[in-house]
Parts: sequence; C-alpha cells; structure tokens
Amino acid sequence: MPYDDLRDFVRALEKQGELKRVPFEVDPHLEITEFADRSVKHGGPAFLFEKPKGSDVPVLINALASAARMELALEATPDEVAGRIAELIEMRKPEGLMGKLKMLPKLADLASVFPKTVSSGPCKDVIERRDYSLDKFPILHCWPQDGGRFITLPMVFSRNPDTGKRNCGCYRLQVFDERTTGMHWQTHKQGAEHYRRMAATGKSSRMDVAVAIGSDPCTMYSAILPLPPDLDEMMLAGFLRGKAVEMVKCETSDIEVPANAEIVLEGYVELGELRREGPFGDHTGFYSLEDDYPVFHLTCVTHRKNPIYATTIVGPPPMEDFYMGKAIERIFLPLMRLQLPEIRDVSMPAEGIFHNLILVSIRKSYPGQARKVMHAIWGLGQAMFSKCIVVVDEDVNVQDVREVAWKALNNIDPERDIQFVLGPVDSLDHSSRLPNYGSKMGVDATKKWPGEGFTRPWPDVIRMSDQVQKRVDELWKKAGLR
Repeated sequence: MPYDDLRDFVRALEKQGELKRVPFEVDPHLEITEFADRSVKHGGPAFLFEKPKGSDVPVLINALASAARMELALEATPDEVAGRIAELIEMRKPEGLMGKLKMLPKLADLASVFPKTVSSGPCKDVIERRDYSLDKFPILHCWPQDGGRFITLPMVFSRNPDTGKRNCGCYRLQVFDERTTGMHWQTHKQGAEHYRRMAATGKSSRMDVAVAIGSDPCTMYSAILPLPPDLDEMMLAGFLRGKAVEMVKCETSDIEVPANAEIVLEGYVELGELRREGPFGDHTGFYSLEDDYPVFHLTCVTHRKNPIYATTIVGPPPMEDFYMGKAIERIFLPLMRLQLPEIRDVSMPAEGIFHNLILVSIRKSYPGQARKVMHAIWGLGQAMFSKCIVVVDEDVNVQDVREVAWKALNNIDPERDIQFVLGPVDSLDHSSRLPNYGSKMGVDATKKWPGEGFTRPWPDVIRMSDQVQKRVDELWKKAGLR
C-alpha cells in the first residue's frame, strides 16, 4: 500500500530499524549536518531530531540515504520500477486484437495515477496569513562557509505561463529573513524558464510560486527527477506510488500543492528583483559560488498540526543525494534505451557526483557507434551536463568501476579515442571557462574495428578455463580456504 504521507513513511523506517530518534537538543547550525554526514558515510540510520535547538518542529534527515531506504520509499527496487516503465514502453504498439485487449487493464491502472484535486487537506490544519515567519522552522545552516540557512529539500511549484502546465522542482532556498528567501533557479531548470517566459509576456510583475516541504516519499522524490519539460512530476509521483497524488489549491494563489504536505510556503517572485545568494556547500563537494538569483516573498504559511521538517544535506560524496541519484539511474534506463537501444547499462559513480562521469556499456554494431552514443547522451535533457562519458563494450560491467578503469585504460589510444566538445555545463561547475558553458570529454573505450582504422589483432582477456576453476573450487574447500 502506498504511504499516506511523510509520517506513514517515518513509521515504516522505524519499523525496519532504519530510523533513530534523537530525544535531546541538537543545533540546526552545523551539528545536525555533522550527525547526518557521519551516519551516511558509515551506513548509519536516518534521524528524527525531536528537539532541534530553537524550534518545536522535529527534523527528519537521511530518510533516503541508503539503497534499502530507497527501496522502502519506492516499495520496490529501482530495477522493478524500471521494469514497470519498460512495460509501458512496450504498450505503445500492441499487436493484434488480443494485444489491445491485454493492454486495457494497464491503461485503467494508469488512469488512477493522475493528480487529483481536492478541496482541502492536512497541509491546511494551520493557516497563517499574518503572523507567519520562517524562524519557527529548524532550517539548517549546513556547512561553515554557507551564506546562511538553506531549505534543501523543497518541492517548488510553478506554472508555465504559456500553457498553464505545472512544474515541480527541487531548488534550494537561502533564508534572507523571516519572510524572504533566495530562489536558486539555475538557468537550465524549468522554474527559471517559467520565470523568463513570465517576464517576456509583460502581463504581470509577479510570478506565483509555492513551496511544499515534507510529503510521502515518492512525491518528495519526484521533485528531483529529470523529466522532459511540461511532463507533470505529480503524475509520475502517482505512478511511482501506485495512487494519485491529492492536490489542493493554495490560499493566496491558484498554485496547487500536495494535500499531505507537512509545510507549505506560499508566495511570489518579483520579476527582475535579484539578490546575492550563496555560498553553499554543494553536492560537488565544494562550495558553489555566490551569484544573483530571484527573491521569493512569502504571503502565507500553512502546515499540519505538529509538522515535521524534512531536509537533506549535500557535500563530499557519497551522501543522501547519491542514493537518490542511483535510483534515478536505474529507473530511467528503459527510457534512455528507448532513444538508444544499443545501450546495455549505465553507471554514475558517487565520485562523479552525477554529471561529472557516466559509464556506458553498448552492444557495438558499427564503426563510430561509441561516439554516436556520446553525442546522443549530451542531447538528452540534464544528461547534457555530463562532463565525461566513457563508453565500453557490453561485456564490461559498468557497475564495477575497477573493471571499467582496467579495461578502458587498456583499450584507449588517447589521441585517437578521446573527443572534446563544447556546450552547456552545470551552473555548479566551478572549473568551466565561463558560467554555464565549457568543454566535455567523451572516451571511446570499446574494442576497435578495422572500419575504425585498427588492423592489428585485438587480444583476448586472460581467463582461466571453466574446467580448472571448477576443479580448484573443490580443492580450495578441501584445503579449508575461504
């Protein structure tokens, strides 16, 4: 059964021994970060800090910071979710009458996952139109050189001013004072695109925005998913949880938010108003630099009775975002293979912090195919930020970084097999020659063919025969070896 809300998920975490309650006072200024960082680096639990210093609102952190917790959140393994997506892809062209009839139950299931508008919900237990303040919430100051306190796990809702379609993204919010924050819309994100389109229309000087904090895990998770523009994250959240997300209209705008949210911050950004934001200890493991971003003004705060403040931290990998990203890697593999059927597997190692390194294995069928795959990946949504793509043959296990390094470094002639291109890079890339623009590298580490100008023999990998391995297995046990 899908989780009703964040509290339901907290109970599940506790039941599985994945959550530790902290009943004494811990400071949201740096101390909670140190707790969470130590825990994720050593395979420790999620935390519910029941008495954060300076607030009556408990803090939940590291809720998705392990493979086991991600599976608990999705109520399935990421590969099982990928299998469900693969089934949907197969439904595109059912063959014959029987194929169409078999598809009907699945279509009925799909109809039940579209977002559902309701008149009210728990997120409106308390409505504060006047005496509201961000200071009541235990918002973390994560790292020593951060520019201030940051809301790090928000679901930020906006609408495309041209189509009216909803977008939900996870954009950090630096607290400037009790009623304003930064709105960290990187230039490539859909929130920033909505902001630009709204400014271009000239119809209003303000753009309505709502920020929801804390929900059932699939709904929270959907905010970070790299979906195509105008594909509703709440619809995919419903697909992941197997039940429609109930949405409720805000008090001061037409923006809708999850009815089961713990906290909702309603407000707007003033078009053209920018303010210095940062630094921020980011998922790159370095502090992202200060820059100018729009300002989010609060107009109303609603929340549940006794709300829970859900948050996360990012920094030197691996951290919670690695496990969230690893699940994305598995879940979206069928969609990547829809565009690039030669792909057998992909891997984004923790040290590559998602966009710095992608390892790809392919079933090679023609000369130059590895380079075709590199360029295609650079053309796939947020994969355009991939700083380095290494392509290997299908017999290489890209989930084993040691095997990839061994075979790739043996297979490449650097001048021949490394390609550099220019294009968009992540806004957080401090090494690029210009903000948002720089170079990327592709490495063709596949076996080279005569059609690629390689005419020498290509050697086989050293491997013991199966017969000898089986015989030594028996002798190994007989010798008492492990």
